Amino acid sequence: MIILALDTAGVDCAAAVYDSGRDTVLGEASDMIGKGHAEHLIGIVDRALDQAGLALSHIDRLAVTIGPGSFTGIRVGVAAARGFALSLNVPAVGVTTLQVMASAQRDKTPHGAVLAAMDAKRDEIYLQSFAADGSPLDTPQAVSVAEAQVFAAGFDGEITGSATPLLKADTFGDHTNRYPISVVARLGAAASPDAGKPKPLYLRGPDAKPQAGYAIARRV
Repeated sequence: MIILALDTAGVDCAAAVYDSGRDTVLGEASDMIGKGHAEHLIGIVDRALDQAGLALSHIDRLAVTIGPGSFTGIRVGVAAARGFALSLNVPAVGVTTLQVMASAQRDKTPHGAVLAAMDAKRDEIYLQSFAADGSPLDTPQAVSVAEAQVFAAGFDGEITGSATPLLKADTFGDHTNRYPISVVARLGAAASPDAGKPKPLYLRGPDAKPQAGYAIARRV
């Protein structure tokens, strides 16, 4: 099965073409852009396909990160995955960024549970824990830093993600929410399309909100 994986949920705009039968990444492209995923994604996909020596018509499944993460970026990626899947008449699956982060951490330290923790700002943390075999121990949630600290104190396993310094006092090094696009592809290969079309996982509303107080109500 040939999978096209997309990731626009964070600062990276990335795509990979993955052969699940051979467990091989045939082509990948990734740029750290911060914003502007909509303008860059098609070019990124083209680069990954060119490197793989394949066309869109060879794709058997789409995989995409559904969040949490950048509100706009998530919408771009999910819409693109669903659009490609519709035009190609193939299934699309979604994987959470927390799941991808935990899986990437297990590639480094394969033994034990993993707590994926993203600094969501506004005194909140996006949190989800996973068993050693990758199965989720709970659901993705947005909790206060104080609540996350209590949970982390009793967690027996590795902690990964940008919120790690908020949860572990003796943490050193650079902790980010970035991960290889190949991890998204592999998780997408293992996911079941029976779950339905991928949908954005926001956990909370957008940080940027429309300005209030207009003298005349705007048409929606």
